[in-house]
Amino acid sequence: MRPHQTHLRPATCSAAGFDFTANMCRVCTDMIARLPELSHVDLSRMAVCFSQARKPVAHGLQATLTPMRFERGRLTTRRYGRKYTVQRLFDDAHREMLYILSFYLPRFLDLDLDEQLSTIVHELWHISPNFDGDLRRFDGRCYVHGRSQRQFDAQADRLARRWLACGPPEEVYGFLRLSFEQLVRRYGSVFGQKVTTPKLLPLAG
Repeated sequence: MRPHQTHLRPATCSAAGFDFTANMCRVCTDMIARLPELSHVDLSRMAVCFSQARKPVAHGLQATLTPMRFERGRLTTRRYGRKYTVQRLFDDAHREMLYILSFYLPRFLDLDLDEQLSTIVHELWHISPNFDGDLRRFDGRCYVHGRSQRQFDAQADRLARRWLACGPPEEVYGFLRLSFEQLVRRYGSVFGQKVTTPKLLPLAG
């Protein structure tokens, strides 16, 4: 393996339990299929994973989207006069992942259903319409959320409500009605794919 590359490590838990990331992929797939605004998202080029929240508190990160490219899909960028690239990520089929979508457990599962769905859409809405590994960029200094994060969040809320109004199958998203502890009690364990955050690597010259 080249030093600028890493590969996904699928979950290795063989005991009975609930595969959180596989089920989250089902939710995302259904959202992408039903919402034209997300039709540019190719889930096969995304690593969906979970991370353990460091502190057992309700506030803090619920989910994150990590882009694997820089502005306009470039492989390199310059910071403080030095050139950098990002460690690239591949799956077992040698497909390169362009985004990492992470959910923080148990915190994410302890949100109510509406908050969970809005959080998922919020992260998917961050993906560039060109699906080039970069974020959706807005004009101005606050390019991640635009002039108003409140408006960005409101857009995610609207899309999440519209998706739910489309009548997706309960078996696709019903697990989100359960808290982390309820899932553990029902299935014995919660497991899924974990991904080490790729490193930013300096380039010679």
